[in-house]
Amino acid sequence: MLFGKLRTDEVLVQSYLSQFSINRLSGIFVSHTHYDHVLDAPFVAKCTGAQIFGSVSALNVARGGGIAEEKMHLFAQKMPIQLGDFTVTPIQSLHSRAKWFNNDLGIEILEPLRQPQPRRAYTEGGSWDFLVEHRDGQRFIIRPSFHFLPGELDFLAGKKVDALFLGIAGLARATPDFRRAFFAQTVEKARAKNVIPVHWDYFFRSLTKPVRPLPALVDDIPRAFLQLSEACQKNGSALIVQIPFSSIYID
Repeated sequence: MLFGKLRTDEVLVQSYLSQFSINRLSGIFVSHTHYDHVLDAPFVAKCTGAQIFGSVSALNVARGGGIAEEKMHLFAQKMPIQLGDFTVTPIQSLHSRAKWFNNDLGIEILEPLRQPQPRRAYTEGGSWDFLVEHRDGQRFIIRPSFHFLPGELDFLAGKKVDALFLGIAGLARATPDFRRAFFAQTVEKARAKNVIPVHWDYFFRSLTKPVRPLPALVDDIPRAFLQLSEACQKNGSALIVQIPFSSIYID
């Protein structure tokens, strides 16, 4: 990953699509274009016939993967997208703060990106969060990265949120002031019935191996879970730790 070039493991992707019966996929929504969020999107779209929704950068990754133009759609801020019984609204956001390994924030992919490519070719390209609503009234927020734009979720005032999927990579290493601001703009603003942390597992580890949290040198995940648990308790939200490849039912 550090010195070679990346390409989709097509056999592994197909095995998971089969294992989880992913045969009714209509849309793939790309939050940003770091490799761990976008690398396999074109191949999954080809396998399932799904459309790809994303930024300029995401669509150039899709073009590089041979996706037809009519299957690609550019995000517009808070413009709802209807797919079957679901409505997905993209919300502009921020990626986690820049560090030596992700100092490409805001740099777009402006040409079709064909595999294989080095990791650095998959620049961040702008970040998006998602409001997902079902016709029966369920409402979910997906926030993949540990950051926020002030007031980003103000439009939800008074609306019921069933689950907030919240990126926490970097939470335990953040300053107390930033952590308080993050919780105020996410957990407190959403007032979700359930909060489900994401992006805490060790994503450099092969999917063929058991799930592990990020190593202590990168982040202190047990501490992050405790900090998030305290924020949820103050807000009246239930904290649910969902293990990757498991399913949960939210009433």
